[in-house]
Amino acid sequence: MKQRYFIELAYNGSRFHGWQIQPNTETVQQCLESALATICREEIAVTGAGRTDTGVHASYFVAHFDSEKTNLDHSDFAYKLNSFLNNDIAIFKLSKVNSEAHARFDATSRTYHYYINLQKDPFVQESSWYLRRKLDVDKMNEACAILFDYEDFTSFSKLHTDVKTNNCKIYHAKWKQQNNRLVFTVKADRFLRNMVRAIVGTMVEIGRGKIEPSDLRKVLEAKDRGVAGVSAPAQGLFLAHVAYPEEIFTSIQDI
Repeated sequence: MKQRYFIELAYNGSRFHGWQIQPNTETVQQCLESALATICREEIAVTGAGRTDTGVHASYFVAHFDSEKTNLDHSDFAYKLNSFLNNDIAIFKLSKVNSEAHARFDATSRTYHYYINLQKDPFVQESSWYLRRKLDVDKMNEACAILFDYEDFTSFSKLHTDVKTNNCKIYHAKWKQQNNRLVFTVKADRFLRNMVRAIVGTMVEIGRGKIEPSDLRKVLEAKDRGVAGVSAPAQGLFLAHVAYPEEIFTSIQDI
């Protein structure tokens, strides 16, 4: 019987066409499966906690895979795996989990950060959205409070997706200013395709005074992607955390 493992990692999405395998393009999933197959000497299929789009980063990501090797040596395995992967992907932790554990479906919440830089900085151009004009953070946070009153986020969803429902429960949403950088943190039970970037784009319109915070209610109630703001650029978005119930882990091995 195969052993199931959870693997925790981070990646810089700048040079990847997202997480999910696609024909004739380099993706994080494809690179990880290739490296695992080489080390384990067997075909390995990896399932991720979600699908990040082209250019989106993950400072924390979780995936699972099954292997004939039921007792992988953690430190040696992690070292080997990192050596087979390019510098845009880093492996942090390997954990044995029960055979039914699922990186995507067992996740109880996900947290994203979005970074906006208000001053030109060549060192963060691949990891933030540069905006010259200052934004009204108080108004943006006033709008954040409105998000908690709604569950249907159709207006912030990519069109023509295959999901059964556009309902999500947002647990936390807040903007913070750190010197010349704004950080938006949002946590929910699930997210729709393009949802965070669409929310950020709309929040920026509020911060610029183009629309009022109260107008966010009209956007949400319209259930129409065309009513919301344009999507914020991919490079400012990071998947920052994925939470799971503790009982799915049978043992944890840290680097």
